[in-house]
Amino acid sequence: MQTLLLTGFEPFDQDPVNPSWEAVRQLDGVQWGDEVQILARRLPCAFATAGEHLTQLIEELRPAMVIATGLASGRSDISIERVAINLNDARIPDNLGAQPIDTAVVSGGPAAYFTTLPIKAMVKAVREVGIAASVSQTAGTFVCNQVFYQLQHTLVGSGIRSGFIHVPSLPEQVADSGQPSMALDTLVEGLQVAILTAWRTTVDVSETGGQVS
Repeated sequence: MQTLLLTGFEPFDQDPVNPSWEAVRQLDGVQWGDEVQILARRLPCAFATAGEHLTQLIEELRPAMVIATGLASGRSDISIERVAINLNDARIPDNLGAQPIDTAVVSGGPAAYFTTLPIKAMVKAVREVGIAASVSQTAGTFVCNQVFYQLQHTLVGSGIRSGFIHVPSLPEQVADSGQPSMALDTLVEGLQVAILTAWRTTVDVSETGGQVS
């Protein structure tokens, strides 16, 4: 049986929970027949340690696919990321107090990496079960993007498909703020559909997923 490594982040910015971890932890140990087992692991929200921790997990678990997830507060849907850029530009400090500005994720690395997941097929499948989803053109410039970039950099040429998914806040995180959110049960269902589609789809569908601006 093969392994699919699924990661979420620890809480950050004084929030007691991170919905990415709250969702993926519920998928830990899930198996699809004799095909694959999901192993969920939590990453630190810190520039100095997150990528290193992920690399260690890949070396230890030797997964056949890796999907990282993180929180994108202010978004209303499950956002499947297309591209990671070689840039750290932190709006706030991370959990270790670091706030890199205009630095490279990997010195001398390419400007960007594209996901190797079938992102449009994943979005389509999630929408078909009635859950909001979209292709995202930016993973930001905080630790999520850093992990996404380092993930793609680590696995380039390996044949191991990988990518990143952003999830919205939980309702209890944004109560009375008017910001969008998604219930935990919905997040878990949407992620499971997206991940299963990624695992079983080798050729992406061809349909619109772009944005005007």
